Amino acid sequence: MTAYAVAHMRQVTPGPWMIEYLEKIDATLAPFGGRFVVHGGDVKVVENSWPGHLIVIEFADRRHVRDWYRSPAYQAILPLRTENSESDVIFVDGVEHPHKATDVLGIR
Repeated sequence: MTAYAVAHMRQVTPGPWMIEYLEKIDATLAPFGGRFVVHGGDVKVVENSWPGHLIVIEFADRRHVRDWYRSPAYQAILPLRTENSESDVIFVDGVEHPHKATDVLGIR
């Protein structure tokens, strides 16, 4: 089942660290089949507030996203982000298709 690494970048301190991180992250994703599906971009807030940026990276499954995050290549650049930003990061599974909202209730 497809899995995602999702980051809510709430506060970012601009600087050369960002360029270095962005220049290196793609190479860390490639061995694990990771690809950006949302990367910042303009958001239209329709309820409450949304400070910051959203990043969503898709992987084939939870194992791939976990192995990418733990990989030596990503761990080497991770401090660039964590020391210069406030963010929340989660791993989440996608849904199998077709999917209906009531599927989360376990009712078929």
